[in-house]
Amino acid sequence: MRIVIAGGHGQIALRLERLLAARGDEVAGIIRKAEQADDLREAGAEPVVLDLESASVDEVAERLRGADAAVFAAGAGPGSGVARKDTVDKAAAILFADAAVKAGVRRFVIVSSMGADPRHQGDEIFDVYLRAKGEADAYVRGLDALDWTILRPGQLTDDAGTGLVRLEVRTGRGPIPRDDVAAVLAELVDTSATAGLTLELISGSTPVSVAVKSVAGN
Repeated sequence: MRIVIAGGHGQIALRLERLLAARGDEVAGIIRKAEQADDLREAGAEPVVLDLESASVDEVAERLRGADAAVFAAGAGPGSGVARKDTVDKAAAILFADAAVKAGVRRFVIVSSMGADPRHQGDEIFDVYLRAKGEADAYVRGLDALDWTILRPGQLTDDAGTGLVRLEVRTGRGPIPRDDVAAVLAELVDTSATAGLTLELISGSTPVSVAVKSVAGN
């Protein structure tokens, strides 16, 4: 498979790139800064320098053409302000989805957040973030040209992955290592039977591949 990842230098994306490259997939990661390119090459991914906050749909679609799947794993990051929650977490996700449609890439996986909701109340930065993610998710759900899956991890940690997760429509809150999020994404990209599902993810007792097959059968 050829898989294009938005937010290619993110902590989850770099882990995902290593997993996909190790299993023989062709991986490209979209990054904002040229100096991040070597980290992607080290992970086995082709770096594509493109700023999703200023790029056009046509420009992004050109990078997606010929891909078998697209993964949106970009994020403004915890240190960013309100404005970038809108331009990255919402607008860039919508742009990437529109570009996938234009490029004819049906398989689309978006990394969202537990609690994402366009109607979420509050004025703190995290409230704005949850609204932005919720609005992006709602937009993607409305695109019939995409076989989309929305993944909503719980509290992200840098603990070593265990390969054991709980992946369901509703899990309740809990932590999840980034290693395990990447492992689930690698399986989801390959499992189009999860199309149309919004899934929550926390640490659990089920092996990743079994967890993904289980939700794919529902």
